[in-house]
Amino acid sequence: MQEVPLSGPGVRDCHNRDRTASADKAHGLARRRGVIEPMAIEMSTTNPADDGSVGVVETQTVTLFEPPATLTLAGGGRLGPVTVAYETYGTLSPERDNAIFICHALTGDAHAAGVHDSSDEKPGWWDDFVGPGKGLDTDRYYVICANVLGGCQGTTGPGTTSSDGDGPWGLRFPFLTVDDIVRVHAGLVEHLGISRLLAVIGGSLGGMQVLEWAARFPDRLRSAIVLASGAKLAARGIAFNAIGRRAILVDPGFNDGNYYDQDEGPRFGLALARMVAHITYLSEDSIELKFGRRLQQGDSFAYDLTRETEFQVESYLHYQGKRFVERFDANSYLFLTRAMDYFDLASTHGSLTRAFAQTEARFLVTSYSTDWLFPSSQGREVVRTLLDVGRDVTFVEFDSVYGHDAFLIEHAQLAGVVVPFLEQTFARGTNVP
Repeated sequence: MQEVPLSGPGVRDCHNRDRTASADKAHGLARRRGVIEPMAIEMSTTNPADDGSVGVVETQTVTLFEPPATLTLAGGGRLGPVTVAYETYGTLSPERDNAIFICHALTGDAHAAGVHDSSDEKPGWWDDFVGPGKGLDTDRYYVICANVLGGCQGTTGPGTTSSDGDGPWGLRFPFLTVDDIVRVHAGLVEHLGISRLLAVIGGSLGGMQVLEWAARFPDRLRSAIVLASGAKLAARGIAFNAIGRRAILVDPGFNDGNYYDQDEGPRFGLALARMVAHITYLSEDSIELKFGRRLQQGDSFAYDLTRETEFQVESYLHYQGKRFVERFDANSYLFLTRAMDYFDLASTHGSLTRAFAQTEARFLVTSYSTDWLFPSSQGREVVRTLLDVGRDVTFVEFDSVYGHDAFLIEHAQLAGVVVPFLEQTFARGTNVP
């Protein structure tokens, strides 16, 4: 990737399909206060390593929105108390001006970096991007990542005990939206005593959350970094989500969402949902390069319909489904994919122009040339609107063979634009977005 300047008038075309755009900042803040009392910061990084990792970390929890100050959901329901699982990396500055919030994608969790104990073989899901000297440099910044509302990794969701104490919520869990997820995370940030974030960053569903942060809490972030995402999910994405939900709902083990006391639950349906979704995260080029038409065993066809995995690509998808069932909850998958379907920033806020009218945050929007779940056209739509309302925005389209998952794989090229963007934002000072 050719290096691209991160500010400047107008829109430039650059070599290798990288593009940038910026505009002068506009004014206007709308102060929104939360109801959460701040607390002293406790770092969850307990043993930084010497190998570029944040080391051994601890997932923490906090309870917010306790009655009577419960959370009013966009769909009309109320929820409280809400437990939020989160991790932090690095040290919060005395001025509390170096905090970055990570919004994870659909099946992510709070464990973005490091390991939970020295025997862990697998670090956090963004370990190559979060840590000392990395894209989100924990020697300079205080990085926060929290599990989403409705998730299954420590934050209140359909698998947790209901407020009436009558077992897990299941399908009785209130309908939730991206708006609800963001308001819970905003409550966490306020609980941590941080009035304004240096940046909010996320990809896919996480990118949707970043956009909602900028629209709903315009004075609580100095910059927004949107990766492989858009202001709404296109019909094709909704269609794939529908197939995944249908696979879960028709699984005999689903039992109307009341499967938590069963041995297996809807594991076949959930595995199939993951297999279908995983295809959307890959590009045609990456699938062909990795698998092509190669057979799993031998070099000739078996002519046997009972053989489930004859091609290597079939074996790979079955493996992805099996692993997914071991770590994710089917009900959470139903609620969170529907939250993605419902997300439409323009509809929620009246228009995209109105959504971005109040924020003075700087924006970095990235897309990937082979991403067909959130194609570059969706990133450009956001960028055009930001330019129209006079916001400072940088747009980069990366050439990549990895499709939608590229932001989770190609860390070096992403760091190449995120690092200077954050440095510029921080250098401008707390009072100047």
